[in-house]
Amino acid sequence: MLSADLRKLLIAQIGNELAAHSLYLAIAIYFERQSLDRWGKLFREQSVEEAQHAQKIIDFLIDNDVDFDLPALKATSTRFTSPLAAVKRALESEQTVAGQFDRAAEVARSASDHRGFEFLQWFIAEQVEEETKIGHLVDLIDSGINLFQAEALLDAYK
Repeated sequence: MLSADLRKLLIAQIGNELAAHSLYLAIAIYFERQSLDRWGKLFREQSVEEAQHAQKIIDFLIDNDVDFDLPALKATSTRFTSPLAAVKRALESEQTVAGQFDRAAEVARSASDHRGFEFLQWFIAEQVEEETKIGHLVDLIDSGINLFQAEALLDAYK
């Protein structure tokens, strides 16, 4: 059985993942408004991945007989001051989410909740990948490259 504290954190994490989904969709819209369609596509795909992360947690809670309500979500702005600001916001989000999963793993470990701790390992590994990918995008934009020309490089960041 999952510890009560971990159940609360996982339910909250559903909201965090859906908020990340919304943020990535907002970033996609931002890029698409500037005719940077491949940048938009990359962030739309990332948006779908975040929704899948939420679904993975939902499935885990259902499989473990946890009754819950979906967390409320706030509106997400599609306005950013620059492409670099948009991608840096994505990196900040990934770093925040990594910390949330680390905290949940610590709670699971402290409660000897082996099932929950094992479940969280996938997300912790995933966060390393996500932070690296978005960090590379920050570096790419920060290099000063023309973003239209950089679209040819985006397949490397999937």
